Amino acid sequence: MQYSVHRLQSTTGKDNKFALDADWDRAEWRGVQPLELTHFMGERPTHFPHTQAKLLYDDEAISVIFRVEDRYVRAVAEKHQDDVFLDSCVEFFFAPADDVEKAYFNLEMNCGGTILLHYQTLPRIDPVELTAQEIAHIEVASTLPKIVEPEMPMPIVWTVEYRLPIRMLKKCYPSLVQPAPGVTWRANFYKCGDSTSHPHWLTWTKVEHATPDFHIPKFFGQLVFQ
Repeated sequence: MQYSVHRLQSTTGKDNKFALDADWDRAEWRGVQPLELTHFMGERPTHFPHTQAKLLYDDEAISVIFRVEDRYVRAVAEKHQDDVFLDSCVEFFFAPADDVEKAYFNLEMNCGGTILLHYQTLPRIDPVELTAQEIAHIEVASTLPKIVEPEMPMPIVWTVEYRLPIRMLKKCYPSLVQPAPGVTWRANFYKCGDSTSHPHWLTWTKVEHATPDFHIPKFFGQLVFQ
């Protein structure tokens, strides 16, 4: 699997930044081709939420937005680095180079915008948990409140958007390859809801494993910067 990440063409001013509002159809995102999560792990879930993501980049950050057509939505994680994967959650795992053997990040965000972010040199072995001060540099917007409890069983569309500073990533991964035309990173995208009434484990690239496990970087696809 391969996804082309285009450079942000902003009209908001020379700093190339825009206010985040989780609007999937905002001018900056309009015309950006989404990727879709069409694979799953474990048994095929009875609830298979249509999940899409878009990416853009500039010299300072990677911008990401997810759109989920969901049901059975729940979010109870109260602070960053809580177990957001138990909630209605979308995840971006990425190696900021074309080599998945060195290290990768797992950025997991529930529908209310609460983050879990680790740096892994080996899957699930001594992960580095980024601090609250570091996570505070990530700009976030979501269309749902921070806490969603009780679970919402009705159909709902929700989006989350964030801007991930490259400088922050380099502190963990000094050999990060700066996004630029022709550069390739490796990545996968996921949707889960482990403790919802209808758990599911969806993926962008197919992961060949007997049980759900997102921490298998050899199955990451390619992000190709344009």
